[in-house]
Amino acid sequence: MIKGRACFLLILLANFSFAFSSPKKAGLKFFGADNSKIRYVGRIDFSNPQKPRIWAPGIYIKAKFKGPQCEIILNDENSGGHNLNYLEIVIDDNKPYRIQTTGKTNIIKVPDGLTNTAHTILICKDTESNIGYIDFIGFRCQQLLSLPPQPTRKIEYFGDSITSGTGMDLSVIACDKGQWYDQHNAYMSYGARTARNLNADWQLSALAGVGLLHSCCNMKVVLPQIYDKVLLAADSISWNFKNYQPDVVTICIGQNDGPKQDSTLFCETYIKFVKSLRMHYPKAEIICLTSPMGDSTLTSVLKRYLTGITGYLNANGDKKIHQYFFSKQYHNGCGGHPDLAEHQLIADELTAHIKQVKGW
Repeated sequence: MIKGRACFLLILLANFSFAFSSPKKAGLKFFGADNSKIRYVGRIDFSNPQKPRIWAPGIYIKAKFKGPQCEIILNDENSGGHNLNYLEIVIDDNKPYRIQTTGKTNIIKVPDGLTNTAHTILICKDTESNIGYIDFIGFRCQQLLSLPPQPTRKIEYFGDSITSGTGMDLSVIACDKGQWYDQHNAYMSYGARTARNLNADWQLSALAGVGLLHSCCNMKVVLPQIYDKVLLAADSISWNFKNYQPDVVTICIGQNDGPKQDSTLFCETYIKFVKSLRMHYPKAEIICLTSPMGDSTLTSVLKRYLTGITGYLNANGDKKIHQYFFSKQYHNGCGGHPDLAEHQLIADELTAHIKQVKGW
């Protein structure tokens, strides 16, 4: 009788332990950020390969995992004790969803309901570099698998807040509510969308407020000064251009300079900037854009400048310099920026032009 009772108790304890031990969780393994199966796109500081540091908007991480569960582990700088970054997460190319980090350390679980098969995951930093960095630590899942071959096409976008996706996503928080970065969404910006339209990788080398000659908001840097850095906001950490050789480069600058400027100085500085890019990207098609949010006065000025700039460079032997003028003003987002729907329209315009230039 005692032996029977003991056996019963052992069975009871075993069932109790099983019920509270989360068997799904027990099957997850940690895969660090330096795992060769994880892919990174963008200007990232890899000085610590186990904690790659991400500042710029639009930088993304891709991986392929097996199983119904996956956890993303990362740290947020939590700059000033209140700035928390937004991320876009995409599973199996389904509809993206946007989340905000909750503090310095974060374990982000993908939603339940995934099948026990292979899945792809993409994580994109939606917010500006001056909101703070993210250190990616790794994934927790059943197994990491090899990704399919990466796209052969690459595009890089130089610009300001429009290019970085500022003030566009009003789906949760309205303009002038919450923090100024609550409407940032680099993943849905025109550059990232254009790249996805063309099955290309993207890199957003952009900083809100930056200008060619004059930046806004008491900023002390301009684009030609910082274009070769990893951390644009602080003009810090040199970027190795060999890491990313784009087929197409776009330049969308001038909104923060405004229409009242020295035309000769603007054009000379722009030409010098393009020539600097050409040294790093000898084969790229470079497309000079008007500002999509520019009013009629600024647009008229930029059209005149860009016509002269591209004409001069073409006449001097660089036939891979182009211009594109957006068809209208897009300004329904916060602070006169384009909103989500307008970024799609901008992307459609630019996609068509790049197809024409490249024959894609």
